[in-house]
Amino acid sequence: MSPRTTDELDAAKATIAAAPTDAGTVRLVVRRPAVDEREILDVGRLDPTVGLDGDTWAVRGSRRTEDGSSHPDMQLNVMSARVIELLAGPDPQRWALAGDQLYLDLDLSEANLPAGTRLALGSAEIEVTDQPHTGCAKFSARFGADAMRWVNTPDGRAERRRGLNARVVVAGEVRPGDDVRVLARPT
Repeated sequence: MSPRTTDELDAAKATIAAAPTDAGTVRLVVRRPAVDEREILDVGRLDPTVGLDGDTWAVRGSRRTEDGSSHPDMQLNVMSARVIELLAGPDPQRWALAGDQLYLDLDLSEANLPAGTRLALGSAEIEVTDQPHTGCAKFSARFGADAMRWVNTPDGRAERRRGLNARVVVAGEVRPGDDVRVLARPT
């Protein structure tokens, strides 16, 4: 699939903006067992200590922590299913290349899900954190320079087109097809 142009991406804004705000659907669960490896899961186990069981988050580390350890507020990368389908097409294998673990049909914008918002998905609960999710060189290489710029415009960041970071607050299982719903937003 050829990378989308900025004009093509802009033409799809209404579809993305029409995502449900309070209750949606888990579309894909992906584990990253090693760098540049992806496993699409029928069921994922979320845990407050390790994030997604079998994922490399806990051992990857982060440039955003003083000691280089994994950032506790970046356990999970969550992306809009509508955005990734626009960028990658309908094939879940291509979606997984984005590097996120959860793909949701839900409005991920800052206005709808401010940091501190709790979501229930499957039998687990996660909390949206304030850590930005902006993409990397791999994202640009896989989906194009226009896509990278488009997700990182001021509007793109406010809408969280590249996605959001979250942490697990209640352990549980999550599957594609599970409902995802907003439990609480910060006051």
